[in-house]
This record gives sequence, C-alpha cells and structure tokens, in this order.
Amino acid sequence: MAYIKLQSSDGKMFEVDVEAAKTSVTLGRMVEDLGPGKDDDEPVPLFNVNAAILAKVIKWAQKHKDDPPPPDDDENKEKRTDDIDPWDQEFLKVDQGTLFELIRAANYLHIEGLLDVACKTAANMIKGKTPEEIRKTFNIKNDFTPEEEEQVRKENEWCEEK
Repeated sequence: MAYIKLQSSDGKMFEVDVEAAKTSVTLGRMVEDLGPGKDDDEPVPLFNVNAAILAKVIKWAQKHKDDPPPPDDDENKEKRTDDIDPWDQEFLKVDQGTLFELIRAANYLHIEGLLDVACKTAANMIKGKTPEEIRKTFNIKNDFTPEEEEQVRKENEWCEEK
C-alpha cells in the first residue's frame, strides 16, 4: 500500500494511505503529478489545517476512500439535509468550532463528500429556528436597529412560513 506524508499547520506529521488522500481533489492531483516513489520522504505541508482537524479529516477519508465519486451537482435538484449517513452523523457530533474547522479543511483540500455532510450538519443546526434562535446558537450579535430589523422582516415576509 502506498502512503503520502502530510504535515499540519502546527508541524505534526501524518502518513496517509494514498487512496484515502485521493478523497481530496487537491491531494489526489498532487499524487498524480508526483507519481509513485518520488520524494516519498518529503511531506506535503497543509498550512491551513491544524493537527487535530487533520486527524479527523484523515479518519473521515479512511472511512470513505472506497465510496463512489459524488454525482455532479444538479442546480435544479432539491438539496436535502436529511440524507446523512449514520456513521457521518456520529462523526460530526462535535462542537461548533470543530465543525466549522472541518468545513474549512474540506473546502481547502477540496473534499466534496466531507464538505457536503459537514455543511448539511450546520444547516440542520439552523433549520426551523427563528433569527433570534440562530443568533443564540452561533453567538451572533444583532447589530440591526429595531427599525432596520422591521424593514428586513417586511422585505422578506414572503419567505416566512405561515
């Protein structure tokens, strides 16, 4: 089995199965460009991913390395958030900070499957909540004046569920 070495932003080294690394479009292209046996000891630096998050990304990639490639995104297809695999649901039961770091890492490394399930998890955190509940969930300060807030509500009342 072939391996690639990755180095997190905080200097920790990881040896990863090439097939797992290929869940990342970015790392997959790198592996293809380098070819087997070239610079095996030279790690790939990942400046935007710390060791704790990279370890979780690698765990996800190991689990999903044999999955078929995700289907092409159809803009007209309805997006669902209730189709998350049970293993992924359990894997993503993390604090908000970790969830958002996983989203950033998946985006940076271009790991569509992880980005998709992590974003669906974040979407599920706000589904059905009022703006006030969302602000509380994500610790967002309301910087609207009461007049501005009323104006936004009027402009968007068409999308409110009745």
